[in-house]
Amino acid sequence: MSKPNPTVAELDGAIERARAFLLSSQAPDGHWVGELEADTTITSEYLLLCHLLDRVDREREAKAIRYLRARQTPDGGWGLYEGSPLDLSATIKTYFALKLAGVPSTDPAMAAARELIRGAGGPVEANVFTKITLALFGEYPWKGVPAMPVEVMLFPQWFYFNIYEVSYWSRTVIVPLLILMDRKPVKRLPAELRLDELWPVPRERAKISFQKTRQPISWKNFFIAVDNMLKFYERLGARPLRDRAVETARQWLEERLAAPGGLGGIYPAMANAVLALRCLGYPEPHPLIQGQLKEIEALAVEEADTLHYQPCVSPVWDTALASNALVESGLAPDHPSLQRAAQWMMDRQILVPGDWSIKRPNAPPGGWPFQYGNDFYPDVDDSSMVMMALSKIEAADPARKQAAVDRGLKWVLAMQGKDGGWGSFDADNRRLVLNNIPFADHGALLDPSTEDLTGRALELLGTRGYRADFAPARRGIEFLKGTQREDGCWYGRWGVNYVYGTWSVLRGLRAIGEDLSEPYVQNGVRWLESVQNPDGGWGETLESYQDPGLAGVGVSIPSQTAWALLALFASGRVSGPAVARGIRYLLDTHLADGSWEDPFWNGTGFPRVFYLKYHFYAKYFPLWALGVYRRTQA
Repeated sequence: MSKPNPTVAELDGAIERARAFLLSSQAPDGHWVGELEADTTITSEYLLLCHLLDRVDREREAKAIRYLRARQTPDGGWGLYEGSPLDLSATIKTYFALKLAGVPSTDPAMAAARELIRGAGGPVEANVFTKITLALFGEYPWKGVPAMPVEVMLFPQWFYFNIYEVSYWSRTVIVPLLILMDRKPVKRLPAELRLDELWPVPRERAKISFQKTRQPISWKNFFIAVDNMLKFYERLGARPLRDRAVETARQWLEERLAAPGGLGGIYPAMANAVLALRCLGYPEPHPLIQGQLKEIEALAVEEADTLHYQPCVSPVWDTALASNALVESGLAPDHPSLQRAAQWMMDRQILVPGDWSIKRPNAPPGGWPFQYGNDFYPDVDDSSMVMMALSKIEAADPARKQAAVDRGLKWVLAMQGKDGGWGSFDADNRRLVLNNIPFADHGALLDPSTEDLTGRALELLGTRGYRADFAPARRGIEFLKGTQREDGCWYGRWGVNYVYGTWSVLRGLRAIGEDLSEPYVQNGVRWLESVQNPDGGWGETLESYQDPGLAGVGVSIPSQTAWALLALFASGRVSGPAVARGIRYLLDTHLADGSWEDPFWNGTGFPRVFYLKYHFYAKYFPLWALGVYRRTQA
């Protein structure tokens, strides 16, 4: 028996409760920030870092170990998200962290993990970053790690490979790693803490060379040959540019570490920076090291019995999205909470050049970061969402708001790529062949234009009054036409996955004034309707990143349902069975405290290797969808 259509009274009550929850979650200074949860690798890496630095706090370590134990899967391993299959690298790091914390090898949790690790091939089959971590403890040979000579720092910008031809997240991780890989430090462990038991064959007999593809001619095989040559170069006694390259890397680091927020605002870069500075002789009390350690500790989520670490924090993103949701839900644009949020967001605008200016030297600064502070790395997604929020809020200082949006819009326009799309942190960062180098086994070395970012930029342009005949908008639309899948959906780089990408694109096309009757637009709408679940909601498994045949397939969750509904509303579908069932799903899953809860992960760090759960997505996206729907029922 079908459920009755939502009534206006039901909608108003749900919106009021959801709005009250969100307003009560706002910080006094006007911002919102929810937990940004990742898999266990960040917490494991933190514990290993503490051992490398001899900074182990046994009480806090014990709390982190309880957290790690609680997330072991029934088969004995650790995965990348709830319900994921074994991830070898995550399992090795967690096993290592537990062992250094004193968990005996005979512990059932250790025994189960050990068997899985050995069965999956052991450390040789782990990813590059895991091998580097093991090498720092003498548990993997440095010669088995891809070569990355520090002289890379001296490669000119016209050279095909240089540090500005990789993404910001790769760059901030790689530069300190260049110092580490040049020095190749090792913290030797006592015999009882070593990891011999993880090797299926004795480590001295293990094959640690990179496996070539069967095709004699391939980019992967080419870069493996290059890696072999680089390893030979590293063994040469005479390297006249080595000291100069190390100094260049040191200066690059110092410049960026002086800015607030930690290197790149992300844990891996900050941790590597600390280790690199220690290798260069900086004492632990040095302000640059203490600054990074302070930022790392700010990522902690400590509860009564457990402790874990976030990869970064998301206050600008959460604040922009919460503000948009509140305005769209009918909260007065001059509401004090929104005015405080607007003030806080304007205070976060970055007015100094960053790494992005290497590709766009004539563009004025004006973007926003994801974190509290990340001066060198604003991004298009946050900037666009912030400016859309500011455009809807009646700020206490209208002139300042207008100036901020004008600056930000110029920056976003300047960041458009030659292909017509937008990437996240850099423009024209698309030398995809570099993903074949052995160091890039994660496949996320670059920051090319993506469908979701392009949709967001178009939505911003439309919000600011531009239309589809505006040249940058037309180029963006053509990019989206060229990247649409045959079934009608679009890929989602930063959210899961095709539901997220299709939401971003359809919102952008609607805002910019594209003809929504165009066949390609309607194909996207039909795809969304075709993947609605019987319970009325939408959901998509993270496995769709590995198997596109699973696009739009998964258990319904509130945030993905809200994305689908917002996409349908943007396409002009504001009524009908699909919409009514989707709204009913949100009403039925609404919790007593006014919030929703996503039981599964909803965000993407790096497809196939690192996923996220934004805890606030289920707090503001459903409110946003209900608010837009309610306006159509007025």
